[in-house]
Parts: sequence; structure tokens; C-alpha cells
Amino acid sequence: METNETLVVMDTTLGKIKFKLYNDTPQHRDNFIKLAKAGQYDGLLFHRVIKDFMVQGGDVTSKDAPMNKQLGAGDLGYTVPAEFNYPKYFHKKGALCAARTGDEVNPEKASSASQFYIVTGKKYSEAELGQMEKQLEGRLKQAIFNRLQTENKPKIMELYRSGNKEELAVLRDTLIGKTELEAKKRKGETKMPAELRETYKTIGGVPFLDHQYTVYGEVVEGLDVVDAIQQVKTNKQDRPTENVVIKSVEVLG
Repeated sequence: METNETLVVMDTTLGKIKFKLYNDTPQHRDNFIKLAKAGQYDGLLFHRVIKDFMVQGGDVTSKDAPMNKQLGAGDLGYTVPAEFNYPKYFHKKGALCAARTGDEVNPEKASSASQFYIVTGKKYSEAELGQMEKQLEGRLKQAIFNRLQTENKPKIMELYRSGNKEELAVLRDTLIGKTELEAKKRKGETKMPAELRETYKTIGGVPFLDHQYTVYGEVVEGLDVVDAIQQVKTNKQDRPTENVVIKSVEVLG
């Protein structure tokens, strides 16, 4: 463990989970400590549980919520800026991560103030990880191409208006060429380092969430409790049919 990493203990109705919070994600660390000390998590539920994926809690409206109440949108009215430290921190089993709203309303990938999830995930084969890298590469190329199109929008519109199909085709080929070149330069973003591959194959996790959500801590004791939570019966909204309650969160320093 790195020096002076903060330890916290979450006491749930299924047992205790001990986390360490990373110093490299100071805004998330400080925010979690602040909420824990204020008793903000006391009595909240694990409102979303998906086996072999993750268990999620921290919806501020989940305290004593009746079974028919729609949960998942409750928050504290502010966000925490994303703090990505990939590949140092990634979505291995036991990772503590911040939930957030979707890219379409939140392109900066800013984190929810109170909602968090703990990764359970699954183990991946070499072939599955290879397939995932291909998809990441495709997504990167699409993002580069979209950006280049936006940058060249005035020119594209002008060629459209003048009906100049040849010039338009040439420009399109140029943008495709530029996309390929940039994607090659940024190949590191889609290649998974060897030690991460090993972890995803042996311990498991959710690799496709990397680069998307902030990982700010990990379970150091009580992974069996996290497993017990992911095994509970859930309804169609992925909410446990018997409440799994966060009784308290204690900051150990």
C-alpha cells in the first residue's frame, strides 16, 4: 500500500467492506471522506446489483425507499471532475469507482457526487480481450473522424452547396487518411498493457469501462461481502428484492 492512503470501512447488512482510497484521485478521495464523515451514506441502499458486472450504491433518495420507487437518479446536485489514471488504476474486480450520467449530457465524464459502484465483473479470455481492443480501435477512429468532419464543416458545406462531388470525395479520402494516421499514433490508447490483460484473465473485472469512469479506490478486505451482495435476488430494475443497506462508513485515516 502506498504511504498514507486513506482506509474506510463500509458496514453493510451483509458484512463489512474495507477500501483504500487512492491519493492520485484527490478530488474523489476528499469528496468520499467528506460524505462518509457527514454520515451521508448511512442508511442508503445498494440499489443496483448486476451479477458478474457491479454493485452500485449511494443514491441519496434510496434511504427507506419503498420497493416500487424508481432509484438511480438521486444525487447531491454537484459533480466531481473526472480523474482518470489508466493504466495504473483500472476496472479490476474490487475496484471502487464513481458512477456518472451518460456521455450525451456529460461529455467531460464528470462523476456523480455520491453514487459509486464496486466492480465484480468476470474473467476474460485472450480472444475476448483481443476483440475488445478491436472495438476500442473502431471507437477511437470514429471519434477522430467525427472531430475532423466538424473541423472541416464549412468546407464540406460549401462543396455540398456547389454540388462538387469530386472535391467532396477527395476531401473525404483525405479525412479518412488523416484518421488512420492519427489512430496509429494513438494506438497506445486501445492496446491493453500485459499486466492488465493478466489481471482481467485471472482476477476478472470489466475492461470496457476503462477510460470511461473514474476508479478511485479498491477493496482491501471483504471481497466475499461484495460477492454476497452480487448474488442477491433482484427485480427487473436490478434492485435487490431484500434491501442491502449501508449501515455506516467509517474513515480510519
